[in-house]
Amino acid sequence: MKIALACDHAGFTLKTPLAALLQAGGHQVLDLGPPPNPADDYPDFALAVGQAIQSGQADRGVLLCGSGVGACVAANKLRGVRAGVCHDTYSARQGVEHDNVNVLCLGARIVGAALAEELVTAFITARFNPEERHLRRLRKVEKMEEDESAKGEGRSAK
Repeated sequence: MKIALACDHAGFTLKTPLAALLQAGGHQVLDLGPPPNPADDYPDFALAVGQAIQSGQADRGVLLCGSGVGACVAANKLRGVRAGVCHDTYSARQGVEHDNVNVLCLGARIVGAALAEELVTAFITARFNPEERHLRRLRKVEKMEEDESAKGEGRSAK
C-alpha cells in the first residue's frame, strides 16, 4: 500500500518511527513532511497528503500534529478525503471498516510512539466493509461533497 506521511513541527517526533514501521511492513511511504520548523503550519501538510490521496499517489495517509485535530479539520476540506482523529485502536480500525477513512490523524502530544504504532497498524490493516449500510452512508457523505462543490461553482468571484 502507498502511504502519504506528513507532519508539522509538533508531530515530527513520531514521523520517523512511523515511516520505519510502515516500510518494515512492506508499504511504500511518500514522505511529505519537512524537518521540524516552528513556523510550519499543519494545513500545508494536510493539503499535501490530501492531494496525494486525490491524485492516486497514495492509497491512504497519516497526518501528525500536536493534537491531531487541526490536521483533521484541514484534511477534511478536500474532496474525497475522509480523515479521522483516532487515539484508540478501535476507532482507527472501525473508521476504515465502516466509514472508509483514508487519512489517520494523530496528536503527537497526545499519544506516545508505542501507541502511535498500534494505531497506524490498526488503520493500515483495516479494510472497508462494503455492507449496504456502510455504502449507503458513504454515498450520503459523497453527495454532501458534490452539493457543496456545486454551491461553490455557482458563486461569483469578488
